[in-house]
Amino acid sequence: MHPFGDTITDTEIRALFQAAHGWEARYKELIKLAKQLPSLPAEHRLEANTIHGCESQAWLLSEQDETGVWQFHCDSDARIVKGLMAVVLAALNNKTSAQVRAFNMETYFAELQLLQHLSPSRGNGLRAVVEAIQRTVAG
Repeated sequence: MHPFGDTITDTEIRALFQAAHGWEARYKELIKLAKQLPSLPAEHRLEANTIHGCESQAWLLSEQDETGVWQFHCDSDARIVKGLMAVVLAALNNKTSAQVRAFNMETYFAELQLLQHLSPSRGNGLRAVVEAIQRTVAG
C-alpha cells in the first residue's frame, strides 16, 4: 500500500516545485505534502524504526514485495521534515533496490531548489532519511 494512498512520483514533485515560484511557495508545497502523508501508528514509532541524524523525531518503515519493489513509510513530529520526507518517498517508492541506488538524490534536490533554503541541521536530517533508505535496500 502506497503511503499517499495513490502514487505521487518524483516527476509530479518536480512539476509542483517548478510551478512554485520562490522559497515561500515551495515551503507551502512541503507543508501540503506533509499533510497528505499519513502518520505512522504509535506501534511503529519504535527505536528500531528511528532515523538517527535527524534533529526532530523521525521514523522509517520499509517493505519489499515479492517482485522486489520497495514501499517506504516515513513520519516525523516536525511538519517541514515530514514534507521533505514526502519528497524523498515520491522519488524512491515503487522502485527496486537497483533503481533506488541509481536515483541521484543530490540532482533531484538541486532541481527542486530545496537544500540552499534549509538549515544545516534540516539538510543533514534530509540526508539521514535518504541514507537510511539506502542502507535498507543494500540489505
